[in-house]
Amino acid sequence: MRPFLDLAGKRALVTSGTRGAGKATVELLRELGASLLTTARHAPSDMEADGFIAADLSHAEGCDAVVEAVLERFEGVDIIVHMLGGSSAPAGGFEALDEAQWRAEIDLNLMPAVRLDRALVPAMVTRGSGVVIHVTSIQRELPLPDATTAYAAAKAALSTYSKSLSKQVAPAGVRVVRVSPGWIETEASVELAKRLATEHGSDIAAGRKMIMQSLGGVPIGRPSQPEEIASLIAFLASDRASTITGTEYVIDGGTVPTA
Repeated sequence: MRPFLDLAGKRALVTSGTRGAGKATVELLRELGASLLTTARHAPSDMEADGFIAADLSHAEGCDAVVEAVLERFEGVDIIVHMLGGSSAPAGGFEALDEAQWRAEIDLNLMPAVRLDRALVPAMVTRGSGVVIHVTSIQRELPLPDATTAYAAAKAALSTYSKSLSKQVAPAGVRVVRVSPGWIETEASVELAKRLATEHGSDIAAGRKMIMQSLGGVPIGRPSQPEEIASLIAFLASDRASTITGTEYVIDGGTVPTA
């Protein structure tokens, strides 16, 4: 019986694929038959060396190194998943963000996708097929003013850029889709819950509840798991989603209110 999802023969690049939802995506795409190349600043001990390149994608030189590796190993890609993102900005709202911090948020959350797409998508257009998935964030709609203003703005820019790219390349058979996660239970978020619990003299369950409250509530009552994000991405990257392009899929347990 034919499997529901099959990525055999597909060549995929997944950025930031060594932990959290990125690692789960790498593992699932590989399980479904895709040939994988992933990247991060440093290689973890359990990562397959032939499927990894160490690069800092917040700089143009890092993006160039990844493109060179993709062309050397695969001669191009069929699937690009832009997982890279994050924030190191301090709390304190807009007044706490100087030029360097704004630049860092944009260089991490927007420019790697722009640079890698610019280098790799033209070959997809020439070939007449390919899938590009930009992982945005619900923060683009629900920023936390004290801490995520610059991150949210960069993700909003990524979303707008993604929509524009989709309109340009769809007639050539290349699909561009956005995935917008809410709170994902990664190693980092577990540590945050533990820290909040310690600061307030409570347990990790209370720490998780504090995070959900800061987001305005998560109706489903829990964060998404990395594997759930990966499952959505795998479906969108597959031929099962062959007419889906230009849209954004929110996976946030109901956090973003709708009219």
